[in-house]
Formats: sequence, C-alpha cells, structure tokens
Amino acid sequence: MQSESNIDPKIIEEILKFSKNVIDAPKLVAAPDEISLEVTPHDIVQQMDKTRLLHYRPITDKQHKTPLLISYALINRFHILDIQPEKSWVRNLLQQGFDVYMLDWGTPTSMDKYLDFDDYVNGYLDAYVEYIKNETSTEKISLQGYCTGATIATAYASLHPESVKNYIATAPVIDGWRDTTVISNLAKHMDVDKMVEVIGNMPPEFMYYCFSVLKPFEQGIEKYVNFFKNIENKKFVDSFLRVEKWLGDTPPIPGELFRQWIKDIYQDNLLIQNKMHIEGQLVDLKKIDMPIFTQVAVGDHLVSPECSMPLHYAVGSEDKTLRMYPTGHVGMIASSLSQKKVLPELGQWLSERS
Repeated sequence: MQSESNIDPKIIEEILKFSKNVIDAPKLVAAPDEISLEVTPHDIVQQMDKTRLLHYRPITDKQHKTPLLISYALINRFHILDIQPEKSWVRNLLQQGFDVYMLDWGTPTSMDKYLDFDDYVNGYLDAYVEYIKNETSTEKISLQGYCTGATIATAYASLHPESVKNYIATAPVIDGWRDTTVISNLAKHMDVDKMVEVIGNMPPEFMYYCFSVLKPFEQGIEKYVNFFKNIENKKFVDSFLRVEKWLGDTPPIPGELFRQWIKDIYQDNLLIQNKMHIEGQLVDLKKIDMPIFTQVAVGDHLVSPECSMPLHYAVGSEDKTLRMYPTGHVGMIASSLSQKKVLPELGQWLSERS
C-alpha cells in the first residue's frame, strides 16, 4: 500500500528557499558598520563637554522664522530621526521650510557620572537654546522632545517658558506609574542606589538587556526570520540594517542622572504630580502655557501611551493638541506613516504658530 505524504510541497519549497537565503546572506548583505546612513547635511555649531548642537542646512528658499530645536533621547543616537532620506524626520521638516537644530548628547565617560537633571536641563539644553535665540535673533524657539529627551524638554518648558514658543512632545516619558512597559516594571523594582554605587554610569550592555526583554520573540527570533525571508529585497535589507546599526550604537547614561530618573520618574512618579525638583526648582507642568502638541504611538512598547498622554491634561496651556497614531515607538518617527501623516500634521500645526 502506497503511503501519501500530507506535507504541502509549498512548505518544503519555503524551507529550502529559507535555508538557501541563510547560506547566501554573507554574500548578499553588508555588515552594519559598512552601512552609510546618508545623514542630512549639517554643521556642528556649538559644543559643550561631550554634547553637540547640530544645525541642518536649509533646502528651501523660504523658511519659517521660528527655529526648531530637537532634544533627542538619552538612549541610542539621533540618527533614527535621519535614518535614510525617504524616511528622514529631519529632511521632511526641512522640506516644509523649518530651520532645524538637533541636540546630540554625545557619549558620557566615567568622569561624567555625576551629571544630573540640572546639568541637562539648566545646563546644556538652556545654553543651546540661548545660542539659537542669539544666532537667529528670536526671543523664543520651538522645542521638540523625543522619548526621554521629551522628559528633559518638558522640564525645560516648565522652568523656562519664556524661551519656548511652541512645544512638541513626541512619545514623552511622563507618568511612570501608568507606564505598562517591561522597562517601567524593571525600573520600579531596581535598587538604583546600589547599581550606581557599584557600576557608575549605566553601560550600553544594560540598555541592550532592557530592550531584549521588551519583546523577546519579536526582537529576537522573529525579526531575523523575516530578515532571511526578505534577503533578496534590497529595500527591506537596507532599512533593516540601518535600524540594526542604530540599535547597536547606544551611549552610557550618567550614573547620577540615571539614579534621579529611576527614582523621580518611575518609582516616586514626581513629575506628573508636580512634585519634582531640579536643583531646588519645582517642575510645575501648569507652567507649560505655550502651545503644545503631544504625539503618542498606540503600539509603543518602550513608552506606553498611558505614560505619555497625561502630559496633555496636566499642562496649563489652552492651546493643546493630542494625536495618537497606529504605530510603534520608532514607526512614529521613521516610517512611511510618519512621512505621510505624522509629519504633515506636525508641520501644519507648527507653521500656524511659527
């Protein structure tokens, strides 16, 4: 009696094709360090310690008068906002006629382990805002903060409202108790004093660990399965490698800043309660009285929507807008959705107030 196979020939074909792609990968794919990110042309106009202020060269004849400063996150590098020309947050804003600056926090070393919120908010950020105001002959700037950079920018907008004309909070870390992410749950149970005492600055390896436990299957097995399935798709591979290069490049976080961050934002949740102090100054969110645009990603696994949205309701501004997008943390700033929807909406909002 002849037995019949129940295995679909298409499955066997897929397995063979996948195996071939794995074998051929070294010949088809460049190493991440060989990938050029093609960053938008810019000039380094100011430097303080390890930090730098980048000014992007205009690409339109007409520009809005009010300059825009982007306060990038403390984790990874600002390149994600300029990951490739067709998905560049920066280039899109330039095409809309905005005068764009970027704050690069640099790479802290062991000698920087005592830097804290005051150094970042009232030191670096304030100094760069003053520089831009002087260079552009404006009394106020527009300020955008992304992720942890939005937490710093939020504190700045509260303490220095006289310098901020418009504020954009993109996936801000605000209400630590409402954050449902793995990172938040880890943070709430850390003995952060002991960690900083023993380690000093939080090393990149610690951040890699935090990322890996967020979505272990999606961030591990699944994404590489998808990669090998699409090994012959040059556009997919190029985008994948650019993001991988970005993920693999994250600086340490100064120990004292990390200690304050974990305690004040996640464990004691002082910011949203208007109880957080920076060098004796109360960070009162009601003092954020300028127009504010809060951008939230529904599928954000790094900063949950519940963590970001409370900012919209806590500020003192009467001109406030909250937008939620069906994407993730990176998708909101570096995807076709960001180019087609997020940035046009932001540009229109900002141009009406610039």
